[in-house]
Amino acid sequence: MSSLGHQLATSVLVVGAGGSGLRAAIEVAEAGIAVIAVAKRAADDVHTVTTSECLAEASPTTGPGDTWERHMADTLREGRLLADPRTAEVVARYARQGFHDVGRYGMRLDRQGYGGNARRQFGDSYRHAPFTGDYTGLEVRRALRERAEQLAVPVLSNVYVTRLLVDDGTVFGAYGFDLVDGSRYLVHADSVILATGGHTRIWRRTSSRRGENTGDTFRLAVEAGARLRDPELVQFHPFGLISPENAAGLPVSEAARGEGGVLLNNLGERFMTRYDAERMELCSRDRVALASSTEIREGRGTRAGGVWLDLSHLPRETVLTRLPRVHQTLLDLQMLDITHDPIEVAPTAQYSMGGVWVRPEDHSTDVDGLFVVGEAASGLHGANRLEENTLIELLVYGRIAGRAAAEYSARLTSQQRSPAAVRTAEADVNRLVAADGDQSVRALQRSVRRLMTDRAGVARDEAGLAAGLAELDAIEARMAYVGVHIDIGGYQDLAYAFDLRSAVLAARATLLCALERRETRGCHNRSDYPDADPDLQVNLVWSPTTGVRRESVPPIPTAIAELMHEVPADVRLPE
Repeated sequence: MSSLGHQLATSVLVVGAGGSGLRAAIEVAEAGIAVIAVAKRAADDVHTVTTSECLAEASPTTGPGDTWERHMADTLREGRLLADPRTAEVVARYARQGFHDVGRYGMRLDRQGYGGNARRQFGDSYRHAPFTGDYTGLEVRRALRERAEQLAVPVLSNVYVTRLLVDDGTVFGAYGFDLVDGSRYLVHADSVILATGGHTRIWRRTSSRRGENTGDTFRLAVEAGARLRDPELVQFHPFGLISPENAAGLPVSEAARGEGGVLLNNLGERFMTRYDAERMELCSRDRVALASSTEIREGRGTRAGGVWLDLSHLPRETVLTRLPRVHQTLLDLQMLDITHDPIEVAPTAQYSMGGVWVRPEDHSTDVDGLFVVGEAASGLHGANRLEENTLIELLVYGRIAGRAAAEYSARLTSQQRSPAAVRTAEADVNRLVAADGDQSVRALQRSVRRLMTDRAGVARDEAGLAAGLAELDAIEARMAYVGVHIDIGGYQDLAYAFDLRSAVLAARATLLCALERRETRGCHNRSDYPDADPDLQVNLVWSPTTGVRRESVPPIPTAIAELMHEVPADVRLPE
């Protein structure tokens, strides 16, 4: 394999070509600044297409008093006071602009009366969630991709970034390799935007597909000199499929409960009456996931360790028109007709609400020139994510970070370079290519997923987290003896070796912060500390050099705090 096959230079490099990455790249290109996007998957194979949630957009048409302030209050309330109010304000204020941006790119939405957009409601105060059936993520992705193609944004597929290049606290590009032929990539850039997802793949049952959300962002950012914030705050989607094995963890769209799906245990009880009799299945994901986990743990689950999500009481027309993807997916995977039979589901790790520490104004980091967007970043969600914010976040901050990265590049009077940093990145890959130990990378990955599921799943405790750290130490020791096998199939095993490094770093940060957060708040459930602790209404910030440190959450404006009430049942509006 050649030591260096491709040398490129650009003003802005975007690592990751999902929704967040594409939106950022579009903003840079529209500003007339040179941009390149790289992705380790094929251009049309990204996580955003699996997202079925809606877009949040406050509008007077959704109900009296529905404003950006209400959207902000809903976000902070669901975040259990750990979300950054400044970040929540930015998303709420600019949600409408993000919505109109993607509409300008050609996104199609379901319509309802007088040309208005149909909307769904989840755990917030109003129906401010436009949607496209249950294909919203796919439709957002299509619109963004077409706009990127119109702008001729170069997207390099099958490129695995192993290291960000940094000199004296300033990023100047990235190093990686081609997953097919192993040729190396050296990309010099004035600024870099990381859009490489979260770390949910380090759990055994997860909505993430193989090779994604393995904690790449965490490792790349931390090795570059950035910090992580609240990595222990992970949202478990309550509706992950149990079978077939190759689809285990795949989430059933949030649209299913938005349209009236109900949860049943093995006794046929609609068990959410025990956990939130007012909002039932429409309460926040953390409550639904914990309720399902409790039913399963206490012996009221199915034989396979799940519960039932039932849609059979809904009109067939509703299922076929509002949930077409859910209906077709279950037919394809299980030959199950959801208009007649319930779906067997269990909680699945779905979303990293913590991530890289970023500034709320532009998602810049501790590293000059490095920006982070999407699930890779932290600040918006706190201890629980408002469902509608998933897609609108990437549209709002993709635009903001893209513009900030372009402006940063335009301001530079000279380009930072460090041959030593490039040599270090090259030597790192060379060492792994030559690794011929007896430890299997894939087996170690499975060990990480097993320990995270057993020790840091939906419910956690001190003894389990401490045991998890000891098990992680043992795994890390074995990593010194891995073997990497390059064959006719390409360099995927080399990618798995870097994925393993990422997973171990992400797991350590998660376990340490989960150990420090001795309380139950939102998605973080400590069975040995079942109540929220006012002293822990803080963000936990981690780096390998400083360990876990507490950081105060900025104060919530008084006017917004007055809007942060629990949602009364009579506020829910009919379709």
